[in-house]
Amino acid sequence: MSIWTRISEAIAALARGEPLSVVFDRLVGAPAPDQSVGFTIAVLALGAKMAKADGTVTRDEVTAFRRIFTFPEGEEDHAARVFNLARQDVAGFDAYARKVARLFNPDGRRICADDHHVLVDILEALFQIAIADGSYHAGEDSFLAHVADAFGLDETCFRIVRSRLVEGAPRDPYDVLGLPRDASKDQARKAWKELVRDTHPDVLQSRGVPPEALKLAERRLQLINEAWREISAKEAA
Repeated sequence: MSIWTRISEAIAALARGEPLSVVFDRLVGAPAPDQSVGFTIAVLALGAKMAKADGTVTRDEVTAFRRIFTFPEGEEDHAARVFNLARQDVAGFDAYARKVARLFNPDGRRICADDHHVLVDILEALFQIAIADGSYHAGEDSFLAHVADAFGLDETCFRIVRSRLVEGAPRDPYDVLGLPRDASKDQARKAWKELVRDTHPDVLQSRGVPPEALKLAERRLQLINEAWREISAKEAA
């Protein structure tokens, strides 16, 4: 059974008139929340709220999500339905982000970019949706900063994730590797190896990232390797 079929079944269980965010309320209370369903709905729903669009989902809007997800033939309608339900949900994006945080971080602990946490994965996915059209706007930056805060991610974490993904954003190689500026080359090498390992598809899936979303790691891995090369070259000079 595909993730999209399972999401469709979860949505079908909603009573008429109930918002999509109710799915999260039920997942939080379940003995074993389905992380893949939660992850996918979170990215689609928060991406829809970021789009601030009205009316019917267009093919172009669904195509933007292909930067993150691979839709099997015939599954686009399921994604479009989630997208539309999210836009119709009366819950504001900040309230919705808090619901997502409660699902994946019920203890409310503070999370850093180097925690390799599913909420960091979701934030990275939202960044990739934001830049899918080739630009990154101030409104998107403000939206994502608020989402990061609702997730329990500090400003440093937000800056690190942004530097990894947004072309033209201030990008320090130490930020990309989640390190202080005075880190040694050995510390940088260790951080680089850990980040490469934790970007492996098997590790992402273990954190609830569905197979359809594994494109998420491609850009991140590229920037991680570039950061290590830059630090290595500087240390060798």
